Amino acid sequence: MFERKQFSTIAAVAAIAGLAAVAPAKAEDTVKVGLILPMTGGQASTGKQIENAIKLYMQQKGDTVAGKKIEIILKDDAAIPDKTKTAAQELIVNDKVNFIAGFGVTPAALAAAPLATQAKIPEVVMAAGTSIITERSPYIVRTSFTLAQSSTIIADWAVKNGIKKVATLTSDYAPGNDALNFFKQNFTAGGGEVVEEVKTPLANPDFAPFLQRMKDAKPDAIFVFVPAGQGGNFMKQYAERGLDKAGIKVIGPGDVTDDDLLNNMGDAVLGTVTAHLYSAAHPSQMNKDFVAAYKKAYGTRPGFMAVSGYDGIHLIYEALKKTGGDTDGTKLIEAMKGQKWESPRGPISIDPETRDIVQNIYIRKVEKVDGELYNVEFATFEAVKDLGKTKK
Repeated sequence: MFERKQFSTIAAVAAIAGLAAVAPAKAEDTVKVGLILPMTGGQASTGKQIENAIKLYMQQKGDTVAGKKIEIILKDDAAIPDKTKTAAQELIVNDKVNFIAGFGVTPAALAAAPLATQAKIPEVVMAAGTSIITERSPYIVRTSFTLAQSSTIIADWAVKNGIKKVATLTSDYAPGNDALNFFKQNFTAGGGEVVEEVKTPLANPDFAPFLQRMKDAKPDAIFVFVPAGQGGNFMKQYAERGLDKAGIKVIGPGDVTDDDLLNNMGDAVLGTVTAHLYSAAHPSQMNKDFVAAYKKAYGTRPGFMAVSGYDGIHLIYEALKKTGGDTDGTKLIEAMKGQKWESPRGPISIDPETRDIVQNIYIRKVEKVDGELYNVEFATFEAVKDLGKTKK
């Protein structure tokens, strides 16, 4: 099995080994962005948010930049890495795209990394959150987040706010492991104790049996990381098992209370404290305008995946402006390094050394505002780098 997988990876890389030579044959007046997203399956809300935000940005800013027309070619990979790799190959070889972008989960972003390197085109990661991603290719840049950014900060907050015993529930894949490890590192260093540790399957998890174990361990709080889209199911089962009535709080990175699903979670979610990069309730004027425009276009509020997609296409536009429309991949990546701008989430930049995002992380509490549930920010940690790299 291992030999076959290894062969398929080598074959995939070999199939595009000559791409650098092919690249100049693109239509001079069009810049093609290959967007690979999970539009079906468990991560479909991620794909939809990112696609919506990119459409909104292009409606607002136009579809030409530096004299070039921007063309988006969308492919659904259902968050399955083999499909990601196939989609990336087709986009690069057949469609001759200038960028590949999107990537709903870490395995998808990693599957495309060697292809971006071979073809020498930027891979703009708009969702996946494991620290190692940007280290897998010099052509990867990220506009989403890393789990280290939020998990360390919620750990420090928990210790300072009287939470002494925690049970952890994390999805069993790379981002879940990052969330768990960075949380434990800071929480135990501050004197906290992890009394129960559970890893749940990534695909279609049933949280109920795990939640019973959590309840029996009698922690002060549960630290939760589940990918965007699964938080609603988790909170439903948390309430059904009576953990809210038992006084066990929920803390974690903000994926569990994603704005996309928060309003449907019910009152059991009130008081949940998370650390995250974005809330639809972020009080800046730019965000109020963004939320209003997104709601008008799509009938729902944007979540953190939407803002990551919005900023991802912005970075592509700004890089093209800086190169004067030159689509050489190496020049585009250089143009992305060090970019700084005001986003609906607050001030952000691309770290020129790691090509990862630097951003504010906010501590938020779920409250009712005008009859709706929102993550209301009450503390800010400014310009947080990816701690998965800075602590090495």
